[in-house]
Amino acid sequence: MKPIRLIRGFLTVGVWTLLSRVLGFVREILLLGYLGPGPVMDAFVAAFRLPNMFRRFFAEGAFNAAFVPMYSKKYEGDEDPDGFASDAFSWLALVVLTLTALAMIFMPALVWATAEGFSNDARFDLTVGYGRIVFPYIVFMSLAALFSGVLNARGHFAAAAAAPVLLNIMVIPALVLGSWMGENVIYWLLWTIPAAGVAQLALVWIAAYRAGARISLRLPRPSPEMGKMVRVAVPAALASGVMQINLVVGQIVASANEGAVSWLYAADRLYQLPLGVIGIAVGIVLLPDLARRLKAGDDAGAKNAFSRATEFAMFLTIPCAVACLVVPLPIVSVLFERGQTSADDSAAIAVALSIYAIGLPAFVLQKLLQPLYFARSDTKSPFRYAVWAMVVNAALAFGLAPFIEWLAPAIAATVSAWVMIAQLGFGARKFGDTAKFDTCLRKRLWRIVFSSALMGAVLWMLWIVLIPWLGSPGWRYLALTMLIVAGGLIYFAVARVTGAFSMSDLRGAARRGG
Repeated sequence: MKPIRLIRGFLTVGVWTLLSRVLGFVREILLLGYLGPGPVMDAFVAAFRLPNMFRRFFAEGAFNAAFVPMYSKKYEGDEDPDGFASDAFSWLALVVLTLTALAMIFMPALVWATAEGFSNDARFDLTVGYGRIVFPYIVFMSLAALFSGVLNARGHFAAAAAAPVLLNIMVIPALVLGSWMGENVIYWLLWTIPAAGVAQLALVWIAAYRAGARISLRLPRPSPEMGKMVRVAVPAALASGVMQINLVVGQIVASANEGAVSWLYAADRLYQLPLGVIGIAVGIVLLPDLARRLKAGDDAGAKNAFSRATEFAMFLTIPCAVACLVVPLPIVSVLFERGQTSADDSAAIAVALSIYAIGLPAFVLQKLLQPLYFARSDTKSPFRYAVWAMVVNAALAFGLAPFIEWLAPAIAATVSAWVMIAQLGFGARKFGDTAKFDTCLRKRLWRIVFSSALMGAVLWMLWIVLIPWLGSPGWRYLALTMLIVAGGLIYFAVARVTGAFSMSDLRGAARRGG
């Protein structure tokens, strides 16, 4: 894949992911307005986290880490890639259907294990009931991930990136309609989630068929290829499991304080916007491209792809992190403070957001460094690193909880993310020159940091000036818009003057197909 086409892929995935995250913001705004932080929302967050937790194993996590490089290489070498994908599809369907059946039976145990603090109040029974409604979502999302991997490997990024948008497109009207009809909004939300999963699977299945992939269900049979995929996937699954343990640890600590699960969830949604748009989008495009280049022996191209992806991601991530660190309260209060969400809730969410912001570059860099290993079918090293990061996370979360209560999980997640980056970066030295930043990136990175720091100073001063308007119900939306636009203009102006980024890359990607 040519560098311009690579950037074009980043942009395609990024635009669709941005749309999904923006609509996700609308969803969270409605949810916080209708429900507000409290028992019902705490229970929903814990219940919806269950299928999302297992999705990391069978969707964009372990399964894709094993499947995408193998499929990409078979597609590149014309070695019956669709037969391989059909076998993988059949086995994946069997596994996730079995998992779902077990989860439905043992849902109370799952809830106790992931939100122990709920066991003494009404949130426990609510979470069990909600979990049984939303857990089947994992079946459709896992199978959709396989078709998305096929599309990405073939260079068709749009449909795979557009599929997640369907969830919010369906959930938002359901929330509004449920409220308008005077119904219990939470159940409109819950039943819409598995229905959206069906729509997402249908979209990518049809798109893959139109792209020329002929994938169908078969009777699952063992084969050397499936054995190899499992051997690669298991360490990645364990690594993903370690990361999910980090989330569970945070939820266990937060569940001791009513509303804290909701506060951390809202802060998580905010920092997930740049993480999703930048980190995940770049990682999705980078993994199959690296796998193809390494198979073809194009080490120089692999290094260039890795450096350009990192440059593109850091150019957008670092200023987002600075903004969330410097002015979290106006962002949170304008977006979420309405209906059942109070000023105290906004203050709590803002504190958590500022902590997560410190770790945002690390969260994104993980999405860039892990493909260096996965493209070489090395999933064992990331697992070892994740175990150490898990130990750090658990020690900090439980160790700090008696002193700072529900803020401990946010600090633990941030510190452990940087520990993970240190290990991934140090370990990647064994891959030689292809895993090193090129001269262009090393020159531009400090300019990106300088431009972001200057933007942060301007944002802080503007916030002081705009405080009266940010607190006014009639003017706060315009004031926040002015704050964001001014910060963005300052950043891009300084970045352009210092040479932090070549805008010709983006213009070229918009003009050319690759």
